[in-house]
Amino acid sequence: MPSDASYVLSKIADCASCQTDKSELAKVAVEAIRDRLSQANWVGLYWLEGDMLVLGPYLGAPTEHTRIPVGTGVCGTAVAEGRDQIVPDVRARANYLACSTTTRSEIVVLVRSHGKIVGQIDLDSDQVDAFSRDDHAFLTLVAGALGSLLDIQGGEPAPKA
Repeated sequence: MPSDASYVLSKIADCASCQTDKSELAKVAVEAIRDRLSQANWVGLYWLEGDMLVLGPYLGAPTEHTRIPVGTGVCGTAVAEGRDQIVPDVRARANYLACSTTTRSEIVVLVRSHGKIVGQIDLDSDQVDAFSRDDHAFLTLVAGALGSLLDIQGGEPAPKA
């Protein structure tokens, strides 16, 4: 496991042992990801509420996209298609929702709990093709850790086995 993943997963585990609030857990994850992926100038977590993605904790410039319908933009497409999105150059995407005129690439990794999509990790970069397969694998581990800690009904960390 890459050291980046170990660092972020340990931060999430530390928070899970003392927090019962999914927003606090997400905030810790967002901060730890931002610490490790310096090419990202915006890191956030969206929660799925019905057919709408609702912005949770994030680091970066404010965005007007605090609620995104499923199927809209890169974030909404990820949920609609049920698969992560890696966009090397957002200017090539017709359905891209511009949060910043300087954003050039984006990666969205779905968070699942009990097999259902409950949210997503979203990163933007001002660099073209900023996110690698290794970055995707790393974020997949983080999303898996978050999902395993969340109870889909209450949004609370799942009980320990």
